[in-house]
Amino acid sequence: MALFALFAAVALHFTPQTIATDLAGGYQVLAVDMNKDGRPDLLALGSGMSELVWYENPTWKRHVVISGVKRMINVWPMDVDHDGAPELLLAHLFENEAARSVGAVSFLQYDGTTWKIREIDRLTTSHRIRSANGLFINSPLTGASAVAPEYRDKTPLVAYQPNAFERRQISADDEGVVHGLYIFDWNNDGFDDVLTASFRGIWVNLAQRDGNWTRQQITPGDPAPWPKSGSSDIAVGFLGKDRLLAAIEPWHGHQVAIYRQKNKVWQRQVIDDTLTDGHTILAADFDGDGRDELLAGFRQGKRGVYLYHEEEGKWRRQILSEGQIAAAGCVIADFNADRKPDIACIGSTTANLLLWTQD
Repeated sequence: MALFALFAAVALHFTPQTIATDLAGGYQVLAVDMNKDGRPDLLALGSGMSELVWYENPTWKRHVVISGVKRMINVWPMDVDHDGAPELLLAHLFENEAARSVGAVSFLQYDGTTWKIREIDRLTTSHRIRSANGLFINSPLTGASAVAPEYRDKTPLVAYQPNAFERRQISADDEGVVHGLYIFDWNNDGFDDVLTASFRGIWVNLAQRDGNWTRQQITPGDPAPWPKSGSSDIAVGFLGKDRLLAAIEPWHGHQVAIYRQKNKVWQRQVIDDTLTDGHTILAADFDGDGRDELLAGFRQGKRGVYLYHEEEGKWRRQILSEGQIAAAGCVIADFNADRKPDIACIGSTTANLLLWTQD
């Protein structure tokens, strides 16, 4: 059932460029200034790769950060030593099946000549790495005893203080598959909060001044019975001053859902139900009108990347790509310094990295 209208005159225009075609099991791409030149480069990894690589803006020359690392799943930058260049936290030795997943977490630091790697933790199914309030955040996919298809187990959420890297628990109350992790100051108190998306829906872990966290549910997500319940990937956006939540639902799902608050209740609206294996969602103001568009990537079926634009209460869909990329992860940044948001996506079965610069 079509829940959207196709774009007409309001379509955004992009020029595509292929950056790489050899990224086996492509999973995540980030916009990171790796060489301190003020331009966002592309940092990329794949679960079938043994090298963590980055591509230098604007020539997109390939560089290797580290090699000989297996089953990489997520990486995140933070300038820990305050020298203007990023250090990296990497989750690897990952498997979906908890019983086979080592869940290694390693710290990577450049010494001016080479990148050094140091394992700092092992937590089963370590899956999503982010940073908040000067901490690295690690969100495993499932609990250690979870078994498909129900994945019934408590799923932890932890943090690491750089340098000491002692594991600190944020929460142990989520359940099932926790696929989405998003950092945002939800209550406008100046502290980063941690949003998660799981079989139990979308929750926020609110950072407290004393270093503790309080957990609140925002929405249960897809109302279907477990294990088709809840949410998979999430992003926060704005339509003018009004906040919205965007989600892929359910886990690796077919729906793009939005949530807008009315009378203190986050009301759900599915704006597209035609995706196959949806895997990433982002929000950004591409046309500069003060209202965010949504970007969704999906890995199977027609596989590709769609853009959604809200206009007078109706959501319109634009096909950015179909067939060329099994989009597992995307990032939005101004890559060509024209003050317009551009898009980069990495493909899983297509093993490629594509860049779309806005015309």
